[in-house]
Amino acid sequence: MSAIAATAPQAASTSLVRGWLDRLRGPLIAIGVFLLCLGLVRWLSGGTLGYYELGTLAAGGATLAIAASGQTIVVLTGGFDLSAAAVISLVNVTLAGQMQDSPGSMLLWTLAGIGVGAATGAFNGLFIAGLRLQPIVVTLATMFILQGVTLLVMDKPGGQIPGSFAQALTGDAIPGLLPMPVLLLAALIGLWLALKNTLFGKALPALGSDREAARAAGLSVRLHEFFAYVLAGGLYGLAGVFITAQTGSGDPLVGNPMLLQMFAAVVLGGTVLGGGRGGIVGTIFGAYVLMLVVNILLVLDVPAFYSSVVEGLILVLAVLASSLARDSVLARTLRQGLARAAARRAGRLPRQLDLPPARIALPMHDPAIEHPAWWRRHAEALRNAVPAYLCFVAVLVVTQFVLGNTIVSWPYYDSLIVLGCFLAVLALGQGAVILTGGLDLSLPWTIGLSGILCAGLLSGSDAALVYAVPAVLALGALIGLVNGLGIVALGLSPIVMTLAMNGILQGAALVYSGGTPNGFASPALRWFMTAKIFGVTPVVPLVVLFAAGASILLGRTVFGRRIYAIGNGERPAELSGVPVKATLVKVYMLSGACAALVGIMLAGFSGQASLGMGDDYLLPSIAVVVVGGALITGGRGSYLGMLGGVLLLTALQTLLAGTTLPYATRAILYGVVVLGAVVALRERAH
Repeated sequence: MSAIAATAPQAASTSLVRGWLDRLRGPLIAIGVFLLCLGLVRWLSGGTLGYYELGTLAAGGATLAIAASGQTIVVLTGGFDLSAAAVISLVNVTLAGQMQDSPGSMLLWTLAGIGVGAATGAFNGLFIAGLRLQPIVVTLATMFILQGVTLLVMDKPGGQIPGSFAQALTGDAIPGLLPMPVLLLAALIGLWLALKNTLFGKALPALGSDREAARAAGLSVRLHEFFAYVLAGGLYGLAGVFITAQTGSGDPLVGNPMLLQMFAAVVLGGTVLGGGRGGIVGTIFGAYVLMLVVNILLVLDVPAFYSSVVEGLILVLAVLASSLARDSVLARTLRQGLARAAARRAGRLPRQLDLPPARIALPMHDPAIEHPAWWRRHAEALRNAVPAYLCFVAVLVVTQFVLGNTIVSWPYYDSLIVLGCFLAVLALGQGAVILTGGLDLSLPWTIGLSGILCAGLLSGSDAALVYAVPAVLALGALIGLVNGLGIVALGLSPIVMTLAMNGILQGAALVYSGGTPNGFASPALRWFMTAKIFGVTPVVPLVVLFAAGASILLGRTVFGRRIYAIGNGERPAELSGVPVKATLVKVYMLSGACAALVGIMLAGFSGQASLGMGDDYLLPSIAVVVVGGALITGGRGSYLGMLGGVLLLTALQTLLAGTTLPYATRAILYGVVVLGAVVALRERAH
């Protein structure tokens, strides 16, 4: 009896230690990897890693560490924030253009920078927590709005920051002993540890773990989620302040490379994507691990072009490592694959057995039964699609008054179709993905890499079209295949997988082109996209045929019906006999092939390829789908409606191009249109 009594406290103590280690596993691993990388950097640099070098490293990773800390707060609630990098850029150009060399001005604009971030977070929180919209769509739209505002503030690098401000944030807190960035991050960790013990701090992981349980426990879910985005936005603003002090000037693109890095740092620090577990302590060390890995590559003379490839791979591997368990998607996929292989060897697969046909005989068409008219059968689809066409007509009328010679002018419609053909193709791929409830963020650099590869293979030769076009389309399908397999076989979120793939493709495009794309479109491809035959551009009839084929594919085929079934619920679709995994892989392959086709068409339209040629098509590819009446959560929409969205946004773009409004307004407009459409569709959906 005494032995049992003595053993009980020991077992309880062991259980307590195990629980403590399980909760801190992520941060402890991040700290361990950080120390390992730091030791490797010291060894590669010849064993010299003094105070100056450590201070430089601390300053170099502080911006990412602060920004990723904000992202961690959002991820803990189960959300995503794609506007973080845009906040950093906006704060950077604002401070670089306004801050004066006086203590009052520096303090004022530091607070203003943090305030800009917090206001952006409040804007996101209003739509996400208040109107219950999807975080990914809201923050993506906000990202484009902020990018447009940033270009209005400063359209090219410039401005200047007082040297005293830079020294205050990046210099020494205690000369020769404590760098200021280390003190800043230590204060951030201290605030986080204090926040964790408050109701708000405990509510963050509770929201990510089980939102309904948190609501049942009496937590104000919407209020805590709203303030999570506000706090995260304030940290993005602080990151923008710090990078401004670090660079000493403004750059409207300074934050763009950080988006992928933020998610990688969050996952490396042990925070689970989807929410429920994690914290900013691990994230801070994860950010420095990422920075040290890039530095190690540079020391090893690996070209900087590979950095985005490495960051994308790190994100995928970190997510996989954090989700390894017996019940993970990867583990289930491996078990199912082994079981299927064993069944095949034993000859037990259904197609290997001589089974009688199991098809259900449906009753023949009875002419006596009255069927509703076509417009009644498709009433819902028409209700969702018609508004886009009505708005398109309204834009035509406005264009007629502003620019003239529009409504009865065939050249206007010809140029409208040519300019809209890229979005018409993307609408099929991105639209199919959205109908399944996913999102493809790898489109920009699938387009870019495809265009660069196409121009390089062609190099002005018409004969090369025979193999260049199929090769590029196959590349796009292969990219989609990898995306699809990562989602269905590895269990990665579509957002994470396609975002990581976009970074990998960016690095691949830079490596392939050496930073300067070579080659140019062949005369035949150029003719196809720009010539005129009796006033008609050759690509126009192809667009009409493509639109007809896309409408049939989504609306009249088994593949299309399976897409809608998956969007309305993967589990019910699976129980209904839909091959969910195979269909999802095909959907992402279709999206990749469509993006590759757009890369080919853009190369022909402009005559050559350029880096970042696909960047302008991500939000528009989502906008035309949403504006065309599709639900962003999947299951509802039609290509006919998406085509209406293409015509509307292209006509709107043409109208704006004919005015004196700056180019940046286009990005702002797209973001506003997407938010408005999502809000309107949400109201109709409920």
